[in-house]
Amino acid sequence: MSLHAEIHEQTAVWQHSYQQNLDVVQAITQAIPLDKIHHAFIAARGTSDNAARYASYLWGAKNQLPVTLATPSLFSLYQQPPKLRGALVIGISQSGQSPDIVNVVAEGKRQGNPTLAITNEPDSPLAQTADFVINIHAGLETAVAATKTYTSQLLAIAMLSAAWRQSSEMFGLIERLGEWGTAVLAHDKSIGQLAQRYRTMQHCVVLGRGYNYATAFEWSLKLKELTYIVAEPYSSADFRHGPIAVVDRGFPVMAVAPAGAILADLHDLLQKLADEKQAELLIISNDTSMLMLATSPISLPADLPEWLSPLVSIIPAQLFSYHLTRVKGYNTEAPRGLNKVTRTT
Repeated sequence: MSLHAEIHEQTAVWQHSYQQNLDVVQAITQAIPLDKIHHAFIAARGTSDNAARYASYLWGAKNQLPVTLATPSLFSLYQQPPKLRGALVIGISQSGQSPDIVNVVAEGKRQGNPTLAITNEPDSPLAQTADFVINIHAGLETAVAATKTYTSQLLAIAMLSAAWRQSSEMFGLIERLGEWGTAVLAHDKSIGQLAQRYRTMQHCVVLGRGYNYATAFEWSLKLKELTYIVAEPYSSADFRHGPIAVVDRGFPVMAVAPAGAILADLHDLLQKLADEKQAELLIISNDTSMLMLATSPISLPADLPEWLSPLVSIIPAQLFSYHLTRVKGYNTEAPRGLNKVTRTT
């Protein structure tokens, strides 16, 4: 299956994964209630690391659960792991193969903590090591660039949040993801046309904040691995602390800015970049005033909740990266120097 087909497959994958994991997440959250853990400690790499960024915002906001992102080299190369008392130790990995992620989960288990694997491979070393496993049920992903496995990881994280809260309202909104995903997939052709404008782009910044801080990193990663563009992700807050100096007339700025708590901050920054810097703005949003700022606007569904928006907002970013790769004449299925499974220690 091609990268383009896997992007379009995501809504069907979500439905299947949701149905398969409803009972699973309920059982996990009953076995590991929030009053029994102090924080979540997550080990991940690459795209899965961006899923962990989403967890840090979602579980922090909706479940008051602090999230720490692991530094796996402390467990492997330095062999000086931190004390993980009170932690739920989680490994997120599509393949479940990377030794450094497995090492973190194994050490968490050795220290007597509950452990969880979120993976697309339920028979992998990671899954075999963890106490609990969420199989994201994304099916075979043949393109090197992860798409449906990434959003299925986000779905598992969202379902855990809803289960911990025992929130029928949250589950009801999760069940609408297919509707919202289908709406943005309908922009495929127009995004392909829009990508032509950026055929000579060699560098850009990608901005997001809050829940979509993860999206900024994931979009940046897709641009780097598929189009070989130097694409740097930033929080809109961090961007003001120095990096904004790189922007001048025509400099490409990609932004993910759905309606929600971060909207005013991002609008203020992007307005400044438009007015004072004459930047080239490509903006993914469902806010009319935000889209009006854009040189190249891409709209999201109007009623999309901010906390679920990373699952939907990454789709136009994936499509843009795919089409730009084709415009530049590169291989969308096998980027240079990359393999589907990467094992790090």
